[in-house]
Amino acid sequence: MEIEVKISGVQSDSRKIQPGYLFVAVKGTQVDGHDYIKQAIENGAKVVVCEVMPKEQNPDVRYFQVVDSAEALGDIASIYNDKPSTKLQLVGVTGTNGKTTIAFLLYTMFRKAGYKTGLLSTVCNYIDDRPVPATHTTPDAVELNDLLAQMVDAGCEYVFMEVSSHAVAQKRIAGLQFKGGIFTNLTRDHLDYHSTFENYRDVKKAFFDSLPDDAFALTNKDDKNGLFMLQNTKARKQTYSTLSTADFKGKIIESHLESTLMSVNNQEIVTQFAGKFNVYNLLAVYGAAVLLGLNPDDVSVALSTLHPVAGRFQTFRSPKGYTAIVDYAHTPDALVNVLNTIHEVLKRSGNIITVVGAGGNRDKGKRPIMAQEAAKLSDRVILTSDNPRFEEPDSIIDDMFAGLTENDIKKTIKISDRKEAIRTACMLAETGDVVLIAGKGHEDYQEIKGVKHHFDDSEVVREIFKS
Repeated sequence: MEIEVKISGVQSDSRKIQPGYLFVAVKGTQVDGHDYIKQAIENGAKVVVCEVMPKEQNPDVRYFQVVDSAEALGDIASIYNDKPSTKLQLVGVTGTNGKTTIAFLLYTMFRKAGYKTGLLSTVCNYIDDRPVPATHTTPDAVELNDLLAQMVDAGCEYVFMEVSSHAVAQKRIAGLQFKGGIFTNLTRDHLDYHSTFENYRDVKKAFFDSLPDDAFALTNKDDKNGLFMLQNTKARKQTYSTLSTADFKGKIIESHLESTLMSVNNQEIVTQFAGKFNVYNLLAVYGAAVLLGLNPDDVSVALSTLHPVAGRFQTFRSPKGYTAIVDYAHTPDALVNVLNTIHEVLKRSGNIITVVGAGGNRDKGKRPIMAQEAAKLSDRVILTSDNPRFEEPDSIIDDMFAGLTENDIKKTIKISDRKEAIRTACMLAETGDVVLIAGKGHEDYQEIKGVKHHFDDSEVVREIFKS
């Protein structure tokens, strides 16, 4: 027997329930939505979807039991919004590093090509040209489908979306129909949540396993997990590489701090990006754009006009002749990529001074590794505060310091005040040197004891250059 119930909204947060809403009780990492069913009903919920039926049931409320309420939330949110993802060319970008850059550049390229386009990103969400502040790399299923529905209403044809490992594990993307998936690379990150690297890897792979057969799956062939991602996908398999034969083959011809001359499928392109890691990002952008139907020649021209995302290898030239670089690198591998890029360009003609910290209440295991890599590839290192959250900054810095050798310690300073750390690095720099300020990139805040205080690395650099 079919039961029809008219609802006026869908929510998994009992505090946001309004009269006539459907409430989905989701078992989260911190709280269990089943504990808030009563509160949701008091706030006006007329339908409850849950995995475990409550012992006491309200006769005026409809209850539905499901096996997986997180997955049900995605499906329900999609259906409630008239399945917005099926009316869009939705492309997901996943991996440890490069997600933001690739998604943002694809968004920019398609808008320049004349298409109304959406972006779901760490930095900001965009409904064509209208910004919507981002709170998570990937929003929850309710917000996600609401944003996609707004994009459909705005006439968007394409949407580019960062897909985090948390989003896959927590079924935030359940019910969405993707036209394509892009894999960037995989290195140690988020082990505080996933426990093991294998769990982290398998969650990423699950995204590709879920792609339909009319989608494409584009992977970095040079990453050791690149082809693993495609093992069980039904999607059309495509690859990009700088080392071997691939559908999209790239090569670095010349490298500079603010540009790279590269080739893609034997066509030379001057780009406004630095480093091998950005060559991979641009290859993914090129490949995805072509797979979505853009003309390869037009894509090559567009690549030469694109600019780096704020806080991603963002360069500032000092009046005193040194260069400051602000970058989001907050994993050991990302830090190595950025430092290697600087080395490739400098060719030992200047010193590298690195300012770096590590986030609080996150994977502690990467802290000493971050310090080790910074010391290995820098002439001077300043360990400082990042987002300490609820930890003491000095304690985090000590965890990093513990990974250093006796020789490393000789070139390392500990300054917990981030602004003072950046200022000190700039004071130490001479003509031809590079100051790398790593870890926060585009972020314009520091999170301390649960409070976000305004702090922007780029602003600090500009202020120092004026003084």
